Amino acid sequence: MKKKLLPILMLLGQGLVYAQFNASLESNNQYYVDDKKIKLADNEADQRFRSNSYLTMTYKYKQFTVGAQVESYEPKALLNYSPDFKSVNLGTYYVNYNNEKGVDVTLGHFYEQFGSGLALRTWEDRQLGIANSLVGGRVKLSFADDLATVKALYGKQRVGMGFDLSNTAIAGVDTEFQLAKALGSDKFDSNIGFSFVNKHEAKDPHFVNAPADVNIYGVRWNNEYKDFYLNAEYLYKTKDAIKMASEVDPINVYSGNAVNVVLGFAKTGFGVSGTLRRLENFNIYSDRERIGNQYNQALLNYTPALTKQFDYSLANIYVYQAQPQLTFFPQRKSGEIGSQFDINYQFKKGTALGGKYGTDIAVNFANWYGLKGKYRVYEDFNTVETKALDLGERYYSDFNVDIRKKLSQSWNTALIYIYQDYNTDRIQETEGHVYATTAVWDNLFKINKSSLKLEVQHQWASSSFKNWAAALSEFNFKKNWSIFVSDMYNYGNDDKEKQMHYYTFGAVFRKNSTRVQASYGRQRGGLICVGGVCRMVPENTGFSLNINTTF
Repeated sequence: MKKKLLPILMLLGQGLVYAQFNASLESNNQYYVDDKKIKLADNEADQRFRSNSYLTMTYKYKQFTVGAQVESYEPKALLNYSPDFKSVNLGTYYVNYNNEKGVDVTLGHFYEQFGSGLALRTWEDRQLGIANSLVGGRVKLSFADDLATVKALYGKQRVGMGFDLSNTAIAGVDTEFQLAKALGSDKFDSNIGFSFVNKHEAKDPHFVNAPADVNIYGVRWNNEYKDFYLNAEYLYKTKDAIKMASEVDPINVYSGNAVNVVLGFAKTGFGVSGTLRRLENFNIYSDRERIGNQYNQALLNYTPALTKQFDYSLANIYVYQAQPQLTFFPQRKSGEIGSQFDINYQFKKGTALGGKYGTDIAVNFANWYGLKGKYRVYEDFNTVETKALDLGERYYSDFNVDIRKKLSQSWNTALIYIYQDYNTDRIQETEGHVYATTAVWDNLFKINKSSLKLEVQHQWASSSFKNWAAALSEFNFKKNWSIFVSDMYNYGNDDKEKQMHYYTFGAVFRKNSTRVQASYGRQRGGLICVGGVCRMVPENTGFSLNINTTF
């Protein structure tokens, strides 16, 4: 018996030497309270303590990786997360094989992106409550030293906890070919890609004309030559259902398309880039009954707002959301068209504007419009006609300047100016139009081995919330500790009951790969956005405890 056990133990020991196990834990907890200004809604007050927690584990042995994520939303998920996120269960699991010959195979849950994500993108963002992985199989193959790559996948989309999946089957193929490499040129880089996605959902008599199959076709071309780059992408979606008000249109179906072009120039100390995009009826969901849902569930592609992503609280009050959808009610909209431009310049050290340490300046401006079209509404069907480059009503525009300068070895400062033209009527489908100007002064001071961040903001707005003032102070000391306090004061609100302070204070402890944050404060209601994708959160007050660690 000992002779039989010895080689088995030796193999297990060898496996442990070459295997790698990693795990991470994220736990976000909040206890909601009522104060004089903000009270928890009656339908939410039954459970004041809530928690979203994620335990992620991966085990790698040679070419194989096994992964799983256990999720807990007990006793209830944080406010305004999808009701499908509940209890404790296995959120994702997978087995992956990847070798040096260009073969990559995954079974189980996986995240994937074709091109820029307009054709297909599945991803996880815990802050937004997005966890829309596909469950099935995916194969990636590389040929001729990565001259060509092919991805093929098939599965169903995760829409809740455990084994809750969409009823729709998703299939896709994405290919990319390195043109410059095939021509043997090292003076430029050029590749061309093709995408195909199919979603198959059983016919439903409630949706009379909704097809069982919806296809997305895409082609993209990416180029780099010296300091220049040009990327272009076109996609077409076959007829699909659309949302009308709070429900999906049971009769009408429409095709859609998307165009995205990025042109830029970048070299040391200077860069300029521009993005042009046109979306017409190009929101894609795996489940027709979930089209346009408020939780971004069953979302199959990625249409972020192409505007400046601000780090400052007041600049994120009036945030643009991409408008790719076609709808006839309550408003007639068929998509968006617009552009964003960035200019970055560094004044060199020793020049009049650069000073001793140099000066960085960034200018960004964006304009987004609806598509101009002719809408015809009949008793049994609706039609719309649009032209490729005709601009409709302006939805949003902004202009901002960001100047950053090191004034001494211990003082870095930034001045930011932001102007926003926000069409509330079109973006949020509520009455109003806001013109807002925001100024920010951001400072970082190094004090021995500690640092102090001081930030002040002010916003002047023509309507809606009117004027705001905000400030933030954060002190980092003893390498591992931070304390912070912040406040947003809506002193200009026409409703005196809403002239309130949204304050937060707390502490952070960091050591190695562990971070713990405890805080108390008020959360302003409205949109929370990450990478141009948003979710709505209600006003609330409470204690928070956030833990992140890896081991």
